Amino acid sequence: MSYRTERNSDRNLTFSNTELRDLAIAWITLSVAFALLFEPVHRGGDVGTFVTMVGLSFVTVGVGFLLHEIAHKVVAIEHGQIAEFRADYQMLFLAIMGALVGFLFAAPGAVYHRGRVSPRENGLIALAGPVTNLLLALLFLPLMIAPGLLGEIGQMGIWINLFLAAFNMIPFGPLDGKSVLEWHKGIFALVFVPSVLLAGFVIFRVGLF
Repeated sequence: MSYRTERNSDRNLTFSNTELRDLAIAWITLSVAFALLFEPVHRGGDVGTFVTMVGLSFVTVGVGFLLHEIAHKVVAIEHGQIAEFRADYQMLFLAIMGALVGFLFAAPGAVYHRGRVSPRENGLIALAGPVTNLLLALLFLPLMIAPGLLGEIGQMGIWINLFLAAFNMIPFGPLDGKSVLEWHKGIFALVFVPSVLLAGFVIFRVGLF
């Protein structure tokens, strides 16, 4: 997720200590939330399986979440922005609470970028995250047919990245889809519709959820 404020910048990709801290906290919290969703230990799930699921989520959510946010940051910097990720601690708390009741609202924070950009540039910055997740889902696809742990990583990697792509393309509030829709309705539809259809197919037909 990305969010625009005002100011100018150079094109150096750097991470402040605050940004690294917020990325780490969001990464860990999302991993636990997804693990609760997949293996609800609070509702009688196996503790050992839950711990394993936290580890799997840490790998798959980590790749999907971090590269999603870094994609926003890289494209924003390429368009002359100052860009940094900030965690939203209220939303992280909501992610845990939602996972406990079987629903995950994955909005852990945003890359805030400052500087003058056109609607097209702002749309491209927003689009970078969901497109990255779609590409990651493709990269995880070959692992899905592998036996054992690699197969589980492949399945979770596909589900999580399709979920992140579809969720972030919702044209509401600070989510990426709103900026993309304001820039170009055709491109919004080209990314949003397949993301939702693929996520729905994997969740309800393949049974990864």
